[in-house]
Order: sequence, then structure tokens, then C-alpha cells
Amino acid sequence: MAADPLKHKLSRRENQIMDIVYELGEATAVQIQVRLPDAPSNSSVRVLLRILEEKKFLTHHTEGGKYVYTPTIPAEKAEQSAIRHLLKTFFGNSAPRAVAALLSTGDLTEGELDELSQLIEEAKKGDQDDVNLDS
Repeated sequence: MAADPLKHKLSRRENQIMDIVYELGEATAVQIQVRLPDAPSNSSVRVLLRILEEKKFLTHHTEGGKYVYTPTIPAEKAEQSAIRHLLKTFFGNSAPRAVAALLSTGDLTEGELDELSQLIEEAKKGDQDDVNLDS
């Protein structure tokens, strides 16, 4: 049975790299390096990419002699894992507390509030599998 990469803890820099790869869909070491804040050396980036491959977060293929890295975990699964971690770490596993914190920022537009209301109504009806987060 393959190891579950989501059970591994990632360092701050590893998380930054994963964010870049998810944003781009696939990326070379150079593409990642130029997007990292306080960019480490090219060799440091390559070491981190190898570690992420060992942890089963990334895989690579070769294009024109360059390694191109892609995530092994679908973005949706990674998002769900991140949300569970966020709820546990900051909100005592309470989704209502997390939503209340989001609402209290005052940064949501009327359209976003309407969208949240619609998502809540769909969830109440038991349509969680049909909830569309890309509205």
C-alpha cells in the first residue's frame, strides 16, 4: 500500500513550493525558484523538490532535458486536508467558528455572501456532493 502523502508535515518552504506548483499546474525548478519569496539557491530548490517527491507530494517527467514537476494529489483533496487542518488548529474543529471568523472580516462582497448562503442551503438539503465551489 502506498504511503499517504497527506500524513507528512511540510515545512514552510515546502508549502510555498506546493502552492506554486498547484497554481501553475506543473513547473520546473527555475519557475518555482523565481516565484519563491527570498528565493533560495537553485540547488536548495532542487533538494526541496526531491524531498517533496520522496514524501509523495510531487512527481516529475522530463521535457527538453528539464524536470517538470506535477502534484500527485488532486487539488481538491489537498484543499480538504488543508481545511481540516485549519479547523483543527485554529478553530477547535468548529466550522461555525471558522465561518464566523470569515464573516467578521467584513471583506466579503454581497455576491460572495449570497454564494455562501446558497452553498449552505445546498448542504442543508444533503447535496454536499453537488456543491459547486467554482460559481
